[in-house]
Amino acid sequence: MKLPLYQVDAFTTSRFRGNPAAVVVMDEWLPDALLQAIAAENNLAETAFVIAKSGSNPLRWFSPAIEIDLCGHATLATAHVLFHYYFPGEQQLVFSTKSGDLTVTNEAGILAMNFPSRPGRPVEVSDALRSALETEPREVFESRDLLVILDSEEEISNFRPDAQRIATLDTFAVIISAPGKEVDFVSRFFAPRAGVLEDPVTGSSHCTLTPYWASRLGKSSLTARQLSERGGEIRCELRGDRVIIGGATVEYLRGEITF
Repeated sequence: MKLPLYQVDAFTTSRFRGNPAAVVVMDEWLPDALLQAIAAENNLAETAFVIAKSGSNPLRWFSPAIEIDLCGHATLATAHVLFHYYFPGEQQLVFSTKSGDLTVTNEAGILAMNFPSRPGRPVEVSDALRSALETEPREVFESRDLLVILDSEEEISNFRPDAQRIATLDTFAVIISAPGKEVDFVSRFFAPRAGVLEDPVTGSSHCTLTPYWASRLGKSSLTARQLSERGGEIRCELRGDRVIIGGATVEYLRGEITF
């Protein structure tokens, strides 16, 4: 058996930046244990598995440790592969996922994903969170992830995560965010319980970030930057109960998995 394998850097125009995702294209689902083993072998934040077919393309995402319910950068990478090699004449793709049907449009080289909005509900700052982050948050909101609001971009860029402490928190992941100097807001994303200490650029976190910053700044279209070591640029727009998350992609490699 041979399976096409691609690696694409998402949310960047430069190779070796943004967030790298593996994309495996198949004709039918393989056993979950094998999908998880492939993702662990790739050892990237996420590997996307897609069945390429006209209409709706079934899509799943795996970190090296677990299956993920929603992943932006690997969806962007998958759309890059399908637009380039499987459906070159199309301007829109539909993916069938655990988070419902997701569409991606190709707008002059910028891929725009239509994702569900996941606004967080305000919660009190716990002693456990203060201890894990060793900082005093301005605000905290709970959705799938904990969104922690700090005061400045410097606090975000200077933050040093403690994986063991963050992993003790009762949440899938922690997002830290603050106003940006050159963009509307900046953020970082930590998910050690999912096998990812720090994700380079996270599409799904912007399902929670976008409604917060749209409300705070009084604007629906926003620019964002994730301040990981690799870094990445994200365009966001709040449209009711949906979030448009856009970015560029750069292909790194093509190959085959052989069994």
